[in-house]
Amino acid sequence: MKKVAVITAASKGMGAACAGALAKAGYTVVLMARSEEILSLAHSLGGRGLRGSVTSPDDLRALINLAMEHYGRIDVLVNNTGHPPKGDLLELTDEQWQEGGEMVLMNVVRTARMVTPIMQSQGGGSIINISTFAAFEPSLKFPLSSVYRTALASYTKLFASRFGADNIRMNNILPGYIESYPVTDEVLNDIPLGRSGKLEEIGQTAAFLASEGAAYISGENLKVDGGITKNI
Repeated sequence: MKKVAVITAASKGMGAACAGALAKAGYTVVLMARSEEILSLAHSLGGRGLRGSVTSPDDLRALINLAMEHYGRIDVLVNNTGHPPKGDLLELTDEQWQEGGEMVLMNVVRTARMVTPIMQSQGGGSIINISTFAAFEPSLKFPLSSVYRTALASYTKLFASRFGADNIRMNNILPGYIESYPVTDEVLNDIPLGRSGKLEEIGQTAAFLASEGAAYISGENLKVDGGITKNI
């Protein structure tokens, strides 16, 4: 039976790159995003699409149900999101902090709750979360992302410990500055490789983490940032 990959926020950028790479690797893809473009993209990749938001528990449940109703299994889940609000650290409102948590952390908590029993019944699976290099090198440019992605890293370690015996792996991809995000020459000068990352490089990393070649990798935070982070 053909394996199935579910990807959120997949209409463009890194989410679409992950969808394309996994489809190329032989997965049937089930995609969700807020824009109508997701339907045509899913069709072009031979899968199914759904309009919805990662911050809506009902939409996330509908996405999982769509995959199960049509294909009866979920082998890979890629949790991708948009960017949480940005602003000065003390000027961000309570509502913005709550929005950031819903977008970056709670979407993973909810989808993991939904797919874990499915993956247990199948004998395993892979969950991949698209995070950021700022998870371990916090940036005042991205305060909400820095705080909540660090929390995501902790959750990922806990999940990997709890469900490793069920052959369910969870890992995070930590992109640096990817070509879909505009950067200044000053930023480029800080990147040892001297360029922004390519979208397909994130997609190929996701496909690797989903593959048998990564079967012994779990609970990890894989930086794909051109060397911009300096922490060990």
